[in-house]
Amino acid sequence: MRQEEFEDRYADDWKKFETQINLAEALKQNKQKGDTSLEGFADNYRQLCYCLALARERHYSPILIDFLEALAFRGHQSFYQKRLGIWQNICHFILYGFPRAVREQARFVWTATVMFYLPIVVVFFLVVLFPDMIYMIVDAQTVTSMENMYDPTAERFGTERSSGSDFYMFGHYIRNNIGIAFQTFAGGILLTIGSQFFLLFNGFVFGAIAGHIYNIGYNDTFFSFVIGHGAFELTGICIAGAAGLQLGWALLSPGAYSRKQALVNASKSAIQLVYGAIFLLLIAAFVEAFWSSTHMVSFNTKYIVGTIFWLMVIAYLTLLGRRGQSNKKVTHGS
Repeated sequence: MRQEEFEDRYADDWKKFETQINLAEALKQNKQKGDTSLEGFADNYRQLCYCLALARERHYSPILIDFLEALAFRGHQSFYQKRLGIWQNICHFILYGFPRAVREQARFVWTATVMFYLPIVVVFFLVVLFPDMIYMIVDAQTVTSMENMYDPTAERFGTERSSGSDFYMFGHYIRNNIGIAFQTFAGGILLTIGSQFFLLFNGFVFGAIAGHIYNIGYNDTFFSFVIGHGAFELTGICIAGAAGLQLGWALLSPGAYSRKQALVNASKSAIQLVYGAIFLLLIAAFVEAFWSSTHMVSFNTKYIVGTIFWLMVIAYLTLLGRRGQSNKKVTHGS
């Protein structure tokens, strides 16, 4: 369908919905109750989102897409925030908005994932084959610290601390994880170079440490420690990197937009990835502080639970938030 036909078909619906938004915003400011002119608001909002998806998929003009995006944003503000409190909005984002955003930006997410995990695999095997290579990537003091952390005789795995400081370390892990994620995200503004650097750098370091720990035989203490919170932490870092790559790519390839406008457009979806990455990293910090380092469960139990965590994260990002998408395709023509 040509853009002219598309606009002729749906222009009246858009105008009607814009009128409803204006009324909803006026009623909200005046703290008045709605009237019958707002009936069907939810259906009109879903119709508009469907039109916006079609316009993006068919690469219609930036002017039309900007117009529909503005209407969709105002409609979202009026529809959801009017009905949901802050905690309901957060839950809605976690259950629907975030996994949808990950799938919508799948090319950036997969690119960041490859850039992070490929160095891990390559460097791991290189260090296993050439043990002294660890000192080319990680300084000797850090190597010694890692050996102490994953020594099977240590009181707590993965950290040099007493068993009574779990809550303190929970805060430490939050600060550390979010710090890495922020660096990886913010570096994308440098034409993706910063995000690429931090993804590759962290991949190299993690792979080198894993290879060295394998060489000295501390396999169970290390891998049973990492597998639990790794599902959330490593995924969160990759998603933060994807958000940074998205910002940088908007500057490198703005398309029909100015670089400023392309960056503004990209930031709208990139910030959703960042919020979701923070959510995953908070879970990672909790698991790392209170589960991964404990001696109270066996290695096998940690492997089983860690595998379940990975399956949960994969299912969460690939399956949640699909409600209503297939219905839109069936109930609306193209």
